[in-house]
Amino acid sequence: MARLRLFASAREAAGTGSDTVPGATVGEVLEAASARYGEHFGALLATCKVWCNGEPVGAEHLVSDDDEVAVLPPVSGG
Repeated sequence: MARLRLFASAREAAGTGSDTVPGATVGEVLEAASARYGEHFGALLATCKVWCNGEPVGAEHLVSDDDEVAVLPPVSGG
């Protein structure tokens, strides 16, 4: 299972900053996370960037047990 890292509002929506989630692709990992954390988390994903091992990736990107998938919500500053 890939290690899922959640930041800012994604962490708040899930109630955790990290977890291990099953899936062969980034898309499958995110689907499993949405099922685990609920509708609010799933809706938030549409606004987030997703990286795997420090690189931006798409939903079709393959993942293994050694990979880290990071969910990065948009950030606003002032």
